[in-house]
Amino acid sequence: MRRNDYNEFSGAIPASLGNLSNLQDLSLGSNKLSGSIPPKLGNLSNLRGLYLGGNELSGRIPESISNLPSLQDLSIPGNELSGAVPSFLSNLSNLQGLNLSDNELRGEIPASLGNLSNLRHLNLRSNELSGDIPSTLGNLSNLRTLDLGSNKLSGSIPAFLGNLSSLRGIYLSDNELSREIPASLGNLSNLQGLNLSNNELSREIPASLGNLSNLLWLVLSVNQLSGSVPAELGRLSNLRDLNISGNELSGCIPWGLRDALTGSAGLSFCSSGRTGR
Repeated sequence: MRRNDYNEFSGAIPASLGNLSNLQDLSLGSNKLSGSIPPKLGNLSNLRGLYLGGNELSGRIPESISNLPSLQDLSIPGNELSGAVPSFLSNLSNLQGLNLSDNELRGEIPASLGNLSNLRHLNLRSNELSGDIPSTLGNLSNLRTLDLGSNKLSGSIPAFLGNLSSLRGIYLSDNELSREIPASLGNLSNLQGLNLSNNELSREIPASLGNLSNLLWLVLSVNQLSGSVPAELGRLSNLRDLNISGNELSGCIPWGLRDALTGSAGLSFCSSGRTGR
């Protein structure tokens, strides 16, 4: 199928597309489409992928989208969508990817998203979402990427994230999250990226993060973390980027991190053989 991304289509999405009963993929990303998403797209019962990112679409996500039983990928980033993240999206039982980033969505993340048992990628970055991260997301056992960065989320980072063993990336930066980093994150043996920067996290960096042998990026900058840098982090031999600047850390940085460090908060390296405590 020829994709219709990166053209110069403008105007509204024709409601008549809802008559294409055998359509499996609708890709209209990176154009200049405006107006609302036509409710008639909910008639496309065979649709597997809906890609509308990078346009000028506005209004709310129509409830008729929940009538798409075959939908596996719903991607509408980079528009001007408003209202709440709809709870009716939980009816899309086959959904594997949900990307609503870079819009103007408000309110809390609906607890019902925890019913999407096949979800692998959840991206709600750069909206105006508030409240706690719902505990029901702990049901998403197939989740590989969780990106909730650049919102107004508050409360603590849930310990249940440490049970989602398929996670490769957790991105929670630029929110209002507080309290400690849960030690349970050290259980995520497949994790490659962890970005918790620009929050209000406090207490010590958990030593359990030293168990993340596949970690490539660890960004904890601009929080209120204190205490010393755990010596256990020196075991992260695959780490390419470590930023711990903008905290209240003390002591020295494990020698094994010398090639990965990009932001150190002015701390010096421990001499070889010494610990970070």
